[in-house]
Amino acid sequence: MELIFSLLFFAVPLVVCGMIIGRSVEKNHFAQLDQKEAANRDFLVTNLKTFPGAVSGVQDPTIVMSEVVIGSDYLKSWLAGWRGFFGGEIKSLQTLQVRAKREAIVRLIDQARQQGFNAICNLRVNSANITGVAKSKNSLPMAVVIATATAYVARPSK
Repeated sequence: MELIFSLLFFAVPLVVCGMIIGRSVEKNHFAQLDQKEAANRDFLVTNLKTFPGAVSGVQDPTIVMSEVVIGSDYLKSWLAGWRGFFGGEIKSLQTLQVRAKREAIVRLIDQARQQGFNAICNLRVNSANITGVAKSKNSLPMAVVIATATAYVARPSK
């Protein structure tokens, strides 16, 4: 009886509190990304290997790179473990990858803009594994994204 009492009054509120805080942090990060992406609507981003609309003689193109690591929390990892045990998509960890990719692209655009460019081409987004092959029992999943592109000056769009 004491075990049930302990679970109901200690463990369940902690899990619920963890869910609320985790979702709030994730929601706030997505809102910030939406704002940053909206501010970068005038910036030309392509994955073409050419320089669409390039202005020659202004500034030499250069390579820009950004890296992002977003770690999971314990609750999300625990729930993902259960989902992996029973099978199916682990959507909670997919949001980590989506957030990391969007953040890497936003940082790439910010870096290019700071150097005086208004366009990037040949955008490449790769994920990496930094937790190692043999994950320890206490390791948490992480989304690691490395983005590279060539920054250049393009004619302003009309």
